[in-house]
Amino acid sequence: MTEQLTVITERVDDIPILVAHMLKMELPSLLDEYLPVHGNWQGLSLGWTSGVWLAHLLSEGDHRLNQVQPWVDKRMDTLRRCTGQPVAALAWSDDRLAGVLTALSDDESWTGFETALNRRSIGVYDLRPACVRVDSTTVSSYGTVTEEGVLQFGHSKDHRPDLPQLKVMQAVLDPLGMPLATQVVSGEKADDPLYGPAMAQVRQSLGQRGLLYVGDSKLLALETRAFIQADDDYYLGPLSKVHLPDEQLVAYRQPVGAKQVDLTPVYRSRDGKPPQLIAEGYELSGAVSAEVQPHRLTWIERRLVIRSVQQAQAAEVALLARLNKAQTALAELTQPNQGKPRWTAVEPWQQAAEAIVRQYRLEGLLTLRYEQQVHERPVWPYRQRPAEVRVERTVRLHVSQDEAAIQQTRTRWGWRVYATNQPADQLSLAQAVLAYRHEYLVEHGFGRLKGKPLSLTPMYLQDDQRATGLVRLLTIGLRVLTLLEFVVRRGLAQQQLQLAGLYAGNPKRATARPTAEALLAAFKEINLTVVTIGTQVHHHLSPLSDLQHRILTLLGFSADIYTNLAGNFLIPP
Repeated sequence: MTEQLTVITERVDDIPILVAHMLKMELPSLLDEYLPVHGNWQGLSLGWTSGVWLAHLLSEGDHRLNQVQPWVDKRMDTLRRCTGQPVAALAWSDDRLAGVLTALSDDESWTGFETALNRRSIGVYDLRPACVRVDSTTVSSYGTVTEEGVLQFGHSKDHRPDLPQLKVMQAVLDPLGMPLATQVVSGEKADDPLYGPAMAQVRQSLGQRGLLYVGDSKLLALETRAFIQADDDYYLGPLSKVHLPDEQLVAYRQPVGAKQVDLTPVYRSRDGKPPQLIAEGYELSGAVSAEVQPHRLTWIERRLVIRSVQQAQAAEVALLARLNKAQTALAELTQPNQGKPRWTAVEPWQQAAEAIVRQYRLEGLLTLRYEQQVHERPVWPYRQRPAEVRVERTVRLHVSQDEAAIQQTRTRWGWRVYATNQPADQLSLAQAVLAYRHEYLVEHGFGRLKGKPLSLTPMYLQDDQRATGLVRLLTIGLRVLTLLEFVVRRGLAQQQLQLAGLYAGNPKRATARPTAEALLAAFKEINLTVVTIGTQVHHHLSPLSDLQHRILTLLGFSADIYTNLAGNFLIPP
């Protein structure tokens, strides 16, 4: 009798890395410890249900609940061996995943879990918190607005005012971009009141003071600055016009124009290139006071008057472009053309020319002079028309640039004032500028959260609890990515090496700062072939490349997390 032969091929890809990484973070056990489950929950634990779901999210870039079960069904053997759990596809049905989101939406449980995860990550990965960045974003949804719901209409940072939204406030650890605190609030709320609770959560979670909080101008609301100062922490950010009117900025620039201060240059070096001047400025300091119940708090604040070279250069290019366009339009104004009115008075010329100047925002920078010319032309008699002398008037427009005004405008370009309460011996002017320039870390995290690979936007969930739970689940995924990326970059920096082979079509291109997405993509197309002959099961795994071995070493993982998938065994009778 011929024994039956069955061949099944599963996509392994980056699953072993993601599972091993989550185990190192203790994600499944921490989720099981802190998140409540319904009394009817049976089978695979919530922690492992969430962990496999996160592996799907990070591998596929799709947060839809109905996509997880089919994905698991095609990778049963791989997931069983990676997790050591009894995997059955029904454990990732829509109802089960909705239960995970409901559990994640519990505020008290989430705070406890997030605190424990922060402390675990800091200890395991030897992180040394010093700088935290705080910012918010909005997440558009096709859900329904209810009176007390989290989905509301508000100012959309997604440029979708037609859709309801929720707001996410996040505090992330520098330089990883790893989330430390995530708050989900209704979409119409203003940003200013959200900074305090986010920073309070960070303090509770990390249990330390003396952190530098970096954010945009909303972080520097006086009440928020006082809140930070009162707990012996530090702040850094730009002052808005609310706290620094234009006349005050003009006063800060005057010593520069009068050459009464020496400007400190700020250089930045990237990719081994020579240092590049990116800014220059000076600083001054003064006392600041605010009410912090039940007392009035007074402290010394440093103000850094900074000129950005890039912003000044961009303004120069923009001005030259506007000048060229305006002068071309003014020249065309004087060209005769069929159907074009021929004005003989100065007033219509003046109105048309000044409209062009306003259109290109060049008031005071161009000088317009109008010259009216009068010509007398004899006209010979013809039939009944007697001879006469006709008077013809023409207007010529002369345009010139006011170089003095343009030069004065140049002196105003690129200036901004930053405020901080951290002493200069801990944070120099140059360090402050470079620290603020890395504010993109938060935006990069939001980009990952809302786009690939976490794909939060647009969100189709209708239930507020599940929407909140989904945001929190995806921020856990963001932690996985940022920590994985950090470990590899730190390893490369310590060895002073670069990683080549990550870029399709350019195998020799190397980088010391690979992204987590590129690292995980390097493991695509690894397959596990399961051949069953009678009672014998044979596993064959695609061989790992040198690049894949090197990434595993940088992550601190043995190749066994892959090769162990290829063991053979007998089916029990």
